[in-house]
Amino acid sequence: MDFVHHLLTFLHLIGFAALFGGFFTQLKTKTPVVNAAMLHGALTQLLTGVLLVGLASGIKDDDFTVNNAKVGVKLIVVLVITGLLFAYRKKPALTRGTFFAIGGLTVVNTAVAVFW
Repeated sequence: MDFVHHLLTFLHLIGFAALFGGFFTQLKTKTPVVNAAMLHGALTQLLTGVLLVGLASGIKDDDFTVNNAKVGVKLIVVLVITGLLFAYRKKPALTRGTFFAIGGLTVVNTAVAVFW
């Protein structure tokens, strides 16, 4: 079971790298767009996060306790990010506010994961 947990955590971090990396590649452009890395990174984080919580909830062990408040906040934030990405994925450009909201929410979600 440890291997599955480590694999899901690894994939969760890959999702973060794709989402944040996709955001950074758009910083220099005049008209930022939703790129595939951002969308697939957010979906990867959403899926692996749900699987990690399901795995931790199914195991009655002190190493895998679930903080439901933290999980709820992270879930809401990633759903907002994913919703914004889906809403703007076919548009010719993101507004600067929406673009920085996606990047800021990604940072907030990471901060919640690390500091809570």
